[in-house]
Amino acid sequence: MILPSKHLSERRALLTVGSEILGLLDRPRTVSSVWEEVRGGKQDRNRRLSYDWFVLALDFLFLIGAVRLSDGLLTKSPSA
Repeated sequence: MILPSKHLSERRALLTVGSEILGLLDRPRTVSSVWEEVRGGKQDRNRRLSYDWFVLALDFLFLIGAVRLSDGLLTKSPSA
């Protein structure tokens, strides 16, 4: 789930989705704006990413200390 495997493509691994999210956090943003960008942005249109999977990727980033949520805005942690 976190890493690609035999049954999970590289594009759907939480590590890959998380890296895309981190790439979008050049400035503080709302979770909704990041979701809109990931869902309909420059990413591969053949990869139907569900909101559940997006939230799992956010949870993963929060658990490893890569992102923070403060005052309703998602930001990269200084160490990320």
